[in-house]
Amino acid sequence: MQDVIAELRAKKDDEGFTLIELLVVVVIIGVLVAIAVPVYLNYRQGAADKSAQSDVRGAISAVEQYYTNNGNAYPTAAATATATGNVTSLELPAIGTGTKATITLSDKTQLAYVPNGTTAYYICANNTGGSDKWYLYDSSTGGSVKTASKELSLTTCK
Repeated sequence: MQDVIAELRAKKDDEGFTLIELLVVVVIIGVLVAIAVPVYLNYRQGAADKSAQSDVRGAISAVEQYYTNNGNAYPTAAATATATGNVTSLELPAIGTGTKATITLSDKTQLAYVPNGTTAYYICANNTGGSDKWYLYDSSTGGSVKTASKELSLTTCK
């Protein structure tokens, strides 16, 4: 009988974790979370910025398609939109019997089309979920989408 009791006591000593072991595990998990959260937030901001850049590139394609479908003329009126709620696109009205252009926007992206005379235009955008960077395309100089050095106005893209 005493052998059985001794065996049970020996088993009881091996069961479970000590308080110190549990505290060490909790501290390790806390350190990992402290590293992961800022990395995740930076990743989200970068993704939002990339979506604004992508929307500007898509808008350039839509405006150039509009140009060919509407007698080689760019839209003459400025247009702005912010993707919130049920607003997910910006429409440029047709000229005469031409066709309108629809620019699809990513979530939280605000985008503006501003004519610059009759032969050029600006497109600017930013994403409110990003790092507050603005992206600008100037058709008179062409090239790629550039990061603006300051906050832009949606009415003038300047």
